[in-house]
Amino acid sequence: MFKKILSVFMACALVFGAARAELKVDIVAGATEPISIAVQKFEVAGNASPKDAAMIRAVVENDLKTTGLFRIANHDAFPEYVKMGDMPKFNLWSAIKAQVLVQAKLYAESGNRYKLEFYVWDVAGKEQIEAQSLVSSKKSVRRLAHIMADAIYERLTGEVGYFDTQIVFIAETGPVDNRVKRLAIMDQDGYGLRYLSDEKTFVMSPHFSPNMQTVVFLSYRNDDPMVWTLDLNTGEQRRLGQFGGMSFAPRFSPDGSRVALSLVKNGITHIYEYDIEAKKLRQLTFGSSLNTSPSYSPDGKKMVFNSDRSGNQQIWIMDLDTLEATRLTYGAGRYATPAWSPDGQFIAFTKMADDTFYIGIMDPRGRHEKILAGGWYMEAPSWAPGSRRIVYYETEKALDDIERISHIRSVDITGQNVYDIELPENVNGVEPTWSPRLP
Repeated sequence: MFKKILSVFMACALVFGAARAELKVDIVAGATEPISIAVQKFEVAGNASPKDAAMIRAVVENDLKTTGLFRIANHDAFPEYVKMGDMPKFNLWSAIKAQVLVQAKLYAESGNRYKLEFYVWDVAGKEQIEAQSLVSSKKSVRRLAHIMADAIYERLTGEVGYFDTQIVFIAETGPVDNRVKRLAIMDQDGYGLRYLSDEKTFVMSPHFSPNMQTVVFLSYRNDDPMVWTLDLNTGEQRRLGQFGGMSFAPRFSPDGSRVALSLVKNGITHIYEYDIEAKKLRQLTFGSSLNTSPSYSPDGKKMVFNSDRSGNQQIWIMDLDTLEATRLTYGAGRYATPAWSPDGQFIAFTKMADDTFYIGIMDPRGRHEKILAGGWYMEAPSWAPGSRRIVYYETEKALDDIERISHIRSVDITGQNVYDIELPENVNGVEPTWSPRLP
């Protein structure tokens, strides 16, 4: 449980000099010069652990650095140490080209809790631009770091932060001809990986519910491929429903009341929508073509999916009231696995052309297609909150045509900032899905 107090600490909320342009990062521009940010060593009070304070600082710095929007100032270059409540000497920080200064103090409180206070300063403007106080249990201290990083990111970019989130994915272990596939979950930076299913059942295609309480996924339990749900609080697994055929590619609606899925009947794959409370199944696509990979628009009124009704695999958009569908993609190659961004401005997709797989984005009218990454095999784009980043997986081409390694990667919407999310040794990651912000 977290308590967040948005505070204005009047002793430090002083503005110096004439009015000036507000310090902001342009997150859309592809060649933005990173903002230099100096994060001081945290003060500690009471029985607060210096080790925990150092860890929070390191996590905050890493979160901000991975965006590509910030450059972390060298600690050895810091010109002074400014205690909480004291005023920075801004000319000294300007001399090392620091544009933002962050101070923080960690307190140990009763009930095995921590309180974290931090200030954010605009060096050129000589003003404090953020001041917050966060409270959590000591066992959740790492979340304090992600929440602090989110607050700094949001203040400097004006966009929704995504550090206090998780990724659910399929963890593969063992030889390629006998792979074990398990549901797994980790923080967005790869920390705290834990398994959600055992080694006995083949699983695929996990997706979070909007409230982060449930994961919906495909399970081959008892050799019967069906969509199941997993309660993240209790670990309980339940079959979503009995639909009279193989069901797969599930995706929650934005309000969590429905699940879109693909269902195979009489050898034909169509998209259906299951009302969880009413326990009713509604067919959305018809005819003899293959239709799969549904993804809702943020308002729940439309859906994108891929279909071969035009002769090859393309992305289509459907109005969920009229069920009228319109083709979106006309580029060379095949398109698959569309994913609508949380802000509604983009649709991510997988593209296959010229023996290469690509991850790209376009607008909801199929225009302004932009390729973000390409390789031998990559698939399954999923959006971070705020619609700034995408997570996907890439499989390397095996030199011996046998052993293949799959990585989980993250790319921003400029395509210029890509990084791997580190997994334990001998663990492959596929089909990642980014969570909403944690409750």
